[in-house]
Amino acid sequence: MNRIEQASEVIRTEADALLNLIQKIDDNFTQAVTAILESTGRVIITGIGKSGHIGRKIAATMSSTGTRAVYMHPVEAMHGDLGMVDPRDVVIAISNSGETLELNHLIPSIKAMGCTVVAFTGNPHSALGTLADLVIDTGVEKEACPLGLAPTSSTTAQLAMGDALSVVLINAKGFQSDDFKKFHPGGALGQRLSLQVSEMMVTGEAVPLVSVSATVGETLAVLDAQRLGAVFVTDEEGILTGLLSDGDVRHLLAVKGCDMSRPVSEVMTESPRSVSTTAPAYDALNLMESHQITVLPATDEKGRVKGLLHLHDILGKGAFRFNGR
Repeated sequence: MNRIEQASEVIRTEADALLNLIQKIDDNFTQAVTAILESTGRVIITGIGKSGHIGRKIAATMSSTGTRAVYMHPVEAMHGDLGMVDPRDVVIAISNSGETLELNHLIPSIKAMGCTVVAFTGNPHSALGTLADLVIDTGVEKEACPLGLAPTSSTTAQLAMGDALSVVLINAKGFQSDDFKKFHPGGALGQRLSLQVSEMMVTGEAVPLVSVSATVGETLAVLDAQRLGAVFVTDEEGILTGLLSDGDVRHLLAVKGCDMSRPVSEVMTESPRSVSTTAPAYDALNLMESHQITVLPATDEKGRVKGLLHLHDILGKGAFRFNGR
């Protein structure tokens, strides 16, 4: 079989897998749509490995078409990110085998919070299928990979089922092209992304700073007063040495306990990521997206803190609203 024939066979195999999905759409799919429409929370999508990549794409599609959705990594969830989950949320858990340990260890905690759990799985009788409230079968007969190992047909099926769910929600909500434009303000956002960090960062007394000699208690007081999501720790010359974020505090409380008299230097994130004040905003946005952070210290060429850049400053406070209804 030559290369063209091999490529054709891959596409044929995946196309057959998609067509077979039609027979798998049942009342569980309808109930999942209803659960999302009736929810006053968000759709939280979780999965690991290739299924995680698919989950990110489904979350992006939903978010841009009127359904508030976010991706949550199951391992990070077990180490603090579970705090983003609200009982009103609907959680979609994706695993082809349904036996992904990291995911299945997480689901009982999510259900205990009161969330509806929808499983996308190729094995409805798996552990995940048993744990979930609703099971959407995304199973395929075979992978396009000749070894049957690399997720190919199975991830295509997951993605297609996510698109099907997103489009049904679009129709149910009466989402229109004008609504779509609100979520894709390319012109306005593009202009902001071309600005330098120094043109949009928080400066002066508004920047949450503490000395490296400060205690945890003193640092938390600044964090609470400024409410910008993080406090920057500097040395005597104003050079950035560390950072304490809201997420660090949650981890500190959950794992280590919180002794207010401890030096912040013992619990802070050392050598945190930062952005130059002269960098374009799109560099900062890429950095935030790559590392899933929302706050960056802005520093000069010597590493001295000159400002704080928040994701909201890049998007434009109040200019872009991502509502689910």
